[in-house]
Amino acid sequence: MQREGSIGGSAANHVRVTAGVLLVVHLALVLWLTLRPLDVLWVRPANLRPFAGIRADLALGGAAPVRRIAAGLALLAPLGVLIPLAHGRLQASPLGSLVRTASAGALVSVAITLAQTGVPGRVPDVDTVLLNTAGVLLAHVLVVPAGRRRARRRDGRGRRAPAVQEDVLQGRTPTIPRVGIAP
Repeated sequence: MQREGSIGGSAANHVRVTAGVLLVVHLALVLWLTLRPLDVLWVRPANLRPFAGIRADLALGGAAPVRRIAAGLALLAPLGVLIPLAHGRLQASPLGSLVRTASAGALVSVAITLAQTGVPGRVPDVDTVLLNTAGVLLAHVLVVPAGRRRARRRDGRGRRAPAVQEDVLQGRTPTIPRVGIAP
């Protein structure tokens, strides 16, 4: 039996599995990048006030704040596409999908920030959590709705798919002709 609104067929299963593998690889890369100890002589104090670090960087001017903001947005942005792709539903509520994906991105970002508290040279920063979550949201809004529309068009489905497609998945049920009973 197929889930309602999910992508059907073996090609879709390959897409889901590939998205799941890419999700794990991306998270492993992010953990490797963010949880390596840094050999630095001095580190900033922890930033627990939202947007304080971004404002301070922007006040200095130059290209450094732009790079910091772009890096914060790009670090977890692929999650905005990979999470819905690994889930594999064509008929999902746009708002529900956005909220689920943003929540997952925020939780991953908070977990990474909390893990950084025990790493030498790394300091927790609430601005990175906000930028990472905004990057997940931005990637989701820019890619997922258009991708779902395109996949629905290619799949040939209308607005709603039937919950069970037995004729397509298993074929017709065979009928047995009636046989008379002996006297």
